[in-house]
Parts: sequence; C-alpha cells; structure tokens
Amino acid sequence: MHFITIAFAAALAENFVLVKFMGICPFLGVSKRVSTAFGMGMAVLFVILLSSIFTWLVQLALDAFNLEYLQTIAFILVIASLVQFVETILKKYIPSLYKSLGIYLPLITTNCAVLGSAILIQTNGYNLLEAIVYAIFAALGFTIAIVIFAGIRERLEESDIPEFMKGLPISLISASLLSLAFLGFQGFSF
Repeated sequence: MHFITIAFAAALAENFVLVKFMGICPFLGVSKRVSTAFGMGMAVLFVILLSSIFTWLVQLALDAFNLEYLQTIAFILVIASLVQFVETILKKYIPSLYKSLGIYLPLITTNCAVLGSAILIQTNGYNLLEAIVYAIFAALGFTIAIVIFAGIRERLEESDIPEFMKGLPISLISASLLSLAFLGFQGFSF
C-alpha cells in the first residue's frame, strides 16, 4: 500500500508539470504533436529513473564524507551526463525522434523536474526501492501530462478559435484548465 501511495502521489496528486509547475519548458515546447510529446516523455522517464538511482547513490557518498553541501552540483553533473548519454543513443538508434525533439533534448539537463525528482527523493528520505518507484511514476506523470496536453493542442489546431486566441494564449488557458483538473487528485487518500 505504501508503494501505491508513492506512485499515485508522484504521478497524479503531485504531478511535476501540472501541480508543482516543474518542467514547463518542454511541456509547452514539445507538446504540439502527441508522438513527439510521447518521445519526450520516454526520454524524461529514462533520465529521471537513472538520475534518481545515481543521485541516491551519490548522496550516500556525500553523506559518508560530510559533503552534503555539494548535493546540487553533484546532482547536476549526474543529470548532464545522463542526458548526453540519452542524446547519443537517440541520435544513433532513433534519429527521427532525435530530430523532432531538437533543442528540447539537451534542455532535459536543465529540466527542473529531473533535478526536482532527485532532490525530493532525498528530502522525503526514500530508500532505493521507494526512490525507483517515485522516479518511475513521477516521470510517467510528466508523460501523461505532456501527452494529454499535446492531444488538446492537436484538437485546438482544427477548432474554430478567434484569431487573437490562437497559438500561445489558448494553449496557456488549456494548460491552466488541465492543471485544475489534476489538482482534484490531491483530495484522494489510501
């Protein structure tokens, strides 16, 4: 039951994008097509999962040598290295996704959802298994949010919208309404 609570909270009740407002740059930038949004979500899932495991281990080393003050710098170095790894893999094996993600792929390095996940795992005092569950479901929550939003934006392109609302204005209104919908999950408890 404990893991279900962690998973539900990470994916829905405390969704990085729609509740904590982390990862807004790729959320707005890569959400024009569902396929691209899903690809970004999977890349973020991979990076968040690996970075959460590695930063959890790095935190053990920092604690052992009383170097806790280096946490943020160490975490950023781990995340940047993992993003370079993902970028290389995508470029070699999935070049179409690599090309469609464009500049937003290197921006995963500065995606505060990735760093936020690593820091929240330490703040909540999760053990390694809890950290893995949290990372997977937090990243799935990011993916759910960006894919839903991409679907909305695709439908908006076909809709009859007043000229002054087209583009970013209607996208921001849609994002705020989606955020309100996710805030409803905060009332659930197990």
